[in-house]
This record gives sequence, structure tokens and C-alpha cells, in this order.
Amino acid sequence: MQKKIRVKFKNPELLAQAFVHKSYLNEHKDELSNDNERLEFLGDAVLELVTTEFLFEKFTESEEGQLTSFRSALVKGRHLAEVSKKLGLGEYLLLSRGEEKSGGSEKDYLLANTLEALIGAIYLDKGFKAAHKFISRHIIAKLGEIVKKGLHVDAKSHFQEKAQDCEGMTPEYKVLSETGPDHNKIFEVGAYLGEALVGKGHGSSKQKAEQSAAEAALKAKAW
Repeated sequence: MQKKIRVKFKNPELLAQAFVHKSYLNEHKDELSNDNERLEFLGDAVLELVTTEFLFEKFTESEEGQLTSFRSALVKGRHLAEVSKKLGLGEYLLLSRGEEKSGGSEKDYLLANTLEALIGAIYLDKGFKAAHKFISRHIIAKLGEIVKKGLHVDAKSHFQEKAQDCEGMTPEYKVLSETGPDHNKIFEVGAYLGEALVGKGHGSSKQKAEQSAAEAALKAKAW
């Protein structure tokens, strides 16, 4: 992993911790004492700061709304999951037997969370400069592709416009499930057209999960 990400850790245990899911810790408390949730929390903040700084300096003529759209596209779960897959992070993720059987190492929200935990670990071990370099190389570098494909456009707004134009309906969103502790919940949300469930999404907030569900619905409907 260190070769893949081009970062040599002073404390390899910190790198290893970034891949310990809480479900694994529940089954191996005698072996390990920490999961990756705190690193994920830190990495999320570092990622937001780096992307915000980059966009602020790069797009000097852009208004806040456009900068926010770009940032949301860069840090959203689906994009982070794609980066995570390209780096092969799922191969290193330690999960409980049940989570492993359910395909946890391929779930977008778990892969996105792991990438954020990795960023947190890099920041703690190597400092802001190294974390900035990693984020720039693997995440911010995709901005051109994101803009070209229109992925920075707000998915909920786009889905609503399409649903109203093509189906004459306004989408609704319902929380399907909530998992995890209060400080680190994962929401599963469904996007509905009438009674029909047309997309599901996960996120660390209801808003993020709704965006993810809207993206899934757009992909499924292919208007």
C-alpha cells in the first residue's frame, strides 16, 4: 500500500489502523484496540480544507455557489469510492465475517470512509504537506473529468428537473435505514417516484445519502 500511494509511514501501525472497520474490531478486541472511525473524522476535515483551498485559489472569478458545487463533486462518496477502488483499498480493509460476506469490501460508502481514514493517517504521520500532495494527486486531479461529464451539477436538482419533465412527478426521499453510533451514522435513503423505488444511496448524513440516491436514480432511469 505504501508503494501504491507513494507515502512511506514513520508509524506503519497508523496506516494499518486506517483499514480497521469497527465490525472487525468487535470480533478481534483481543488483537486490536482502535478502528478507523476517528481517522475518518480527521481525514474528512483535511480533505475539505485542501479541496476548498485549491478551488479558492484556482477559480478566482467563480462565485461561492459554483465553488461549492465543485467541492461537493470532489468529496462526495461516489467519487471517493472510485478513487478508493483504483487504489485497491478494499483489498486491505479488515471487516467482520458477516460484513465480508455481504460484500463490504466493495460497498461505496465503506470504501469512501476508508479513503478518508487513510488521509487522516497520512496527515497525522507525515503532516499537512504530504496529505495535500496525496489529495491533489488522487482526488483533485479528477476535477477536469468531473466538469466535462457534468458530475458537479447538483444531482437532486437534476433528478427533480428530469422527473418533472419526463414523468410529471416530483421525487420523494425516504430513510430506509440508519446504522452506526450517533457520532458516525450511515444513512441509507431511497429515491421514489410515486410508489416506485428508483435509486438507493448511502451517506454520513441524510443530505449526502439523498444526493447519492438521486445519482443512482439518474443512472437507473437513463433519461
